[in-house]
Amino acid sequence: MTSPKVDSDARSAQVQSADRALLPTDEFSQYLLHARGEMLPIFRRLVERASQITLLFNEGRDMVLSSLMEASPNSLVLEYGADAEMNRKALQMSKLFCITQLDKVKVQFVLSGVTTTQVDGRPAFLAQLPDSLLRLQRREHYRLVLPVLQRLKCKIRFPTVEGKEHQIEVEVADISGGGLCLIGFPAALSLELDMEFPGCHIELPEIGTITTVLRLRSINEVVGRTGVRTQSVGCQFVGLPGPMETLIQRYIMKIERERKAREFGLK
Repeated sequence: MTSPKVDSDARSAQVQSADRALLPTDEFSQYLLHARGEMLPIFRRLVERASQITLLFNEGRDMVLSSLMEASPNSLVLEYGADAEMNRKALQMSKLFCITQLDKVKVQFVLSGVTTTQVDGRPAFLAQLPDSLLRLQRREHYRLVLPVLQRLKCKIRFPTVEGKEHQIEVEVADISGGGLCLIGFPAALSLELDMEFPGCHIELPEIGTITTVLRLRSINEVVGRTGVRTQSVGCQFVGLPGPMETLIQRYIMKIERERKAREFGLK
């Protein structure tokens, strides 16, 4: 069975734009695998582990949660998702962007469309083996630097000296699937490396809310133009669930898509 072809040049351009946002091959080309003999062992381990795979499409606005059932030298078989409407939409797409993890290593690949097949009497997705596969260590996550006017807010519960908690709100300067940089901590606030903040909330406009534990990995003092001293900290997500990491990827794709539209005068 063959994969659907790209329906039009316009659709192809949209998909290619999303492809660059999700898989920054210019930056991470050294981590791309192209040989079938290199990719197949990874796909077969994903089958063995029953790893959850997120299929993104419609420029990151829609997704199906799936897992890999079979991996052969020429094709992949993936489970249908729980949402019948999303499955129907996925079957109509010319490309689907897939995100998963294997042994805490990020794995991304692009399927050139899917068709339907049967496995033990149940419907499943059938796809050709992708042309390439990207393995991306957490420290190598694609990091989105946010424009000043689009910076996100992070709400953090912080204990006081008296043992009581109060909430502070700081800005997110950049974000990736592995962590973020926060700016605007008061200079007087006592921070230590590896300190953890549970229950942090970050609202991603038009996408959703991230609730996570943050671990401090770096602390720097910043002096503003007015001479006010604040602290900038680099934080790592701790135990971030797959669906929330997917929300971050969708948000990154949205911001990159808007940036490209402005560059080409489309917005």
